[in-house]
Amino acid sequence: METQHKIAIITGAGTGIGRAVALELLRDHWAVTLAGRRREPLEEVAAAAKELGAPTLIVPTDVADPLAVKQLFARTKETFGRLDLLFNNAGVGAPPLPLEDLSYEQWQRVVNINLTGAFLCTQEAFKLMKEQTPRGGRIINNGSISAHSPRPNSAPYTATKHAMTGLTKSTSLDGRKYDIACGQIDIGNAETPLTAAMKRGVPQPNGTVMAEPTFDAIHVAHAVLYMANLPLDANVLFMTVMATKMPLTGRG
Repeated sequence: METQHKIAIITGAGTGIGRAVALELLRDHWAVTLAGRRREPLEEVAAAAKELGAPTLIVPTDVADPLAVKQLFARTKETFGRLDLLFNNAGVGAPPLPLEDLSYEQWQRVVNINLTGAFLCTQEAFKLMKEQTPRGGRIINNGSISAHSPRPNSAPYTATKHAMTGLTKSTSLDGRKYDIACGQIDIGNAETPLTAAMKRGVPQPNGTVMAEPTFDAIHVAHAVLYMANLPLDANVLFMTVMATKMPLTGRG
């Protein structure tokens, strides 16, 4: 089913930021492949998108599994004929334990999903985008504020998000010859189920617990849509979207 719509793949599309971005792209008449580990949330997004009139494809995917990632991109090509955008959004954290108490398995799970998963998806996107006509496309990575600054007891998540910045830079450089643009959006305290605890209070580096402000995730979706709709000769390499009063700069 080739389509006149622009085509996107979103990982972690069933909830939170991924869901908000998927629906915003669909409102803008993109066709979207919805990828995530659980089918049910993906089906809920697809159902919400029906009235928008843009096609969706549901592909349950564990991005840490190389074979599953290959199947995700193969099914997208088979269904839509091409790929214009990859949003590397899937991510997990480890339990908020002291660094010395984390298990190898807890560390490795975060690395496999957040970093290796993004690399595997980027690799498959390159293969597809450089061979299609018209050639090229765009990759947007969800870097997080943790790509800049850690929270207490967050070594695995912070390390992978710092590494995402390196992957973004390498992807941007290596994609030039194929007309592939790559940028990163770093998000701070967007309101999703994962950030619900922030309103109650979260640990701070000085040992206190403090409530932190959040902001509507729709503004993240608007930012990703802006990045996605740029022509391929223009690129937002890095963008930070955050709650204005969250404790990032200065002393908090």
